[in-house]
Amino acid sequence: MAPHDYYLLGRSGLRVSRLSLGTMTFGQDGMFGAWGSTEEMSRAVFDRYLAAGGNFLDTADFYTKGTSERLLGKFIAEAGVRDRVVVTSKFSNTTEEGNPNAAGNGRKNMMRAVEDSLRRLRTDYIDLYLLHTWDRITPAEEVMRTFDDLVRAGKIRYAGLSDVPGWYAARAQTWAEAHALTPLINLQLQYSLVERSIEAEFVPLAQTLGLGITAWSPLGSGLLSGKYRASERGATGEGRLTTDSTGERLGKFSEHNWRVVGAVEAVAKEVGRSMAQVALNWAANRPGVGSLIIGASRPEQLDDNLAALDFTLPAELRKKLDDASALPPPFPYTMFTDAYQAWILNAGVAIGDKPLGYAPQVWSAPAPKAA
Repeated sequence: MAPHDYYLLGRSGLRVSRLSLGTMTFGQDGMFGAWGSTEEMSRAVFDRYLAAGGNFLDTADFYTKGTSERLLGKFIAEAGVRDRVVVTSKFSNTTEEGNPNAAGNGRKNMMRAVEDSLRRLRTDYIDLYLLHTWDRITPAEEVMRTFDDLVRAGKIRYAGLSDVPGWYAARAQTWAEAHALTPLINLQLQYSLVERSIEAEFVPLAQTLGLGITAWSPLGSGLLSGKYRASERGATGEGRLTTDSTGERLGKFSEHNWRVVGAVEAVAKEVGRSMAQVALNWAANRPGVGSLIIGASRPEQLDDNLAALDFTLPAELRKKLDDASALPPPFPYTMFTDAYQAWILNAGVAIGDKPLGYAPQVWSAPAPKAA
C-alpha cells in the first residue's frame, strides 16, 4: 500500500488504510467457525497485511465466539505493533446465553462488553468501537452518552455505528452535536455492486454528518469473486453461498446479480485484472466510502485483494458496472431526480446557486435501460 492508500476516517484525524483486514474468520469456533481459519493461517494473513502497509483491523466480540479478538490481540502483542494499528471492535450480539443484559446496546452491556474486548485484545484501549446491530430498543441518547463516557475514560478513542437505520444514525449524531458529546466518525454498512441500497439514504447522511463509511462484504459474500456460476440449481461453486440442500444461501442468486457478475467478468477481462480486484476497485472509489473490509482465508487471496487499488478503471468501464448494477430509486427519492425537481420547483429555469461539489448529490436517477 502506498501513502495515498490511507484516508482520514469521517470528520476526524484518524488515518486508516483504504483496505481494512476483516478478521471474522480468525478461529474456528461459533457460527462463523465453519468458514474460519486455523491460528497458523490467520497469523499468516495478519502478517501479510501488515507487511503490505495495512493498519486497519476489524473484529467483534461475537466473531468466532471471541476467538477472533483473542487471536488478533495475540498477534498484535507479539508483533509489537499496537501503536501502529487501528483496531476496530464491536458489541451488540449476545455472548452469554441466559443473560438478557449480555446483549443489546444498553449502557450495562456496553460497559461489560468493552471490558471483555479489552481483555481479549490484550490492550487498554480500542481505537474505534462500534455498535454492531440496532437492537430496536435502546435510545440513541443512551448509546451516545455511554460512548462519550468511554472516550473520556480512555477505554476507546473513537465511536461509530454498524447496521442501523438511517434515522437512528442521524438522531445519534445530531444528539451528540447538540450536547457536545463525542461525535461518531464511522458507519459500517454492507455495500457492493450487488448491494447498493445504502446510496439513497446513508451516503448523503454520512457525507453531511461527517461519517466515513466502511463497507463490509464488498465482494457480495464472494459472489463477485468469480467462483460462482449460474446453473439450473441456482449456482455452481463451493463457498458460503451454496448448500447441498437448496443450492443457495443469503439470497444472492438472482437474475439482477447474475447480470452484475457478467458485467464484472467482462470488465475484468478487458483490463486484465481479477473479478475480485475490479469489484473492490469500483466500491473503494464510490462516494462516501472510506475503507473496504476485506477478508481472506489464505495469504494468496489477500495478495489479490490488496492489488485492487493499483489501477484505475476507465470511465466507460466504470459506467458499464454502474449501469448493470443500478437499482431503481426508492420512494421518496423518485421525486428528487434532476428532471422531476426541475419540473416541480424550477419552472423551467436553471438554478445553480452552489458550485459542483459544494454539497453531496442526494440521488442521480440511473439511466433508462434500452428496450
